[in-house]
Amino acid sequence: MFPIYGMGALLAPVSRWVDLWIADGSQGAGTPLNPIDKIIRHGFLYMVLIFTAEYLAGMFLRNMGICPWDYTGRHLNVNGLIRLDFAPLWFLTGLLFEQLTSLKRV
Repeated sequence: MFPIYGMGALLAPVSRWVDLWIADGSQGAGTPLNPIDKIIRHGFLYMVLIFTAEYLAGMFLRNMGICPWDYTGRHLNVNGLIRLDFAPLWFLTGLLFEQLTSLKRV
């Protein structure tokens, strides 16, 4: 599970790339992004990336016969690998990972 959760360190670099891509396309280079829009965009981006990683990792581990989670029979599950009712949790977890990985080191 450590490698799967370790991928959370990639969330902040991906979001920075998306911010640059959006700024170049709609607001022009150098225009500051609205902080609320940025938080919402990052939260949704992280949520989708975490769901995708959880689903793909679950499929791989299930095929190997070693998947440690099974949401079969739970509310709003997708193939027993992810639960859509976890969306708010992953939204906030992604934002937390962003803060933890962007802390300035002294």
